[in-house]
Amino acid sequence: MTTGTSSHSSTTNPDREDALNEIARKWTKFSKRDLTNITTNDQLIGEIVKKYNIKKEAAQREVDILMDGRNLTP
Repeated sequence: MTTGTSSHSSTTNPDREDALNEIARKWTKFSKRDLTNITTNDQLIGEIVKKYNIKKEAAQREVDILMDGRNLTP
């Protein structure tokens, strides 16, 4: 009998889970799979630039405000 000490969830970091929920609400073009694959703020910024066709500086400001020091590391 195993106790299941490892989780198959990609969001084991509570800050990450909260941040991903906020990202999904703010930027609705991201699929759940997109969000699961994003592991850094820089990667998020790059994806926002691609999906929303905005300048990197604008995306950086938005991410900095939303993340407020949090990290997306799983």
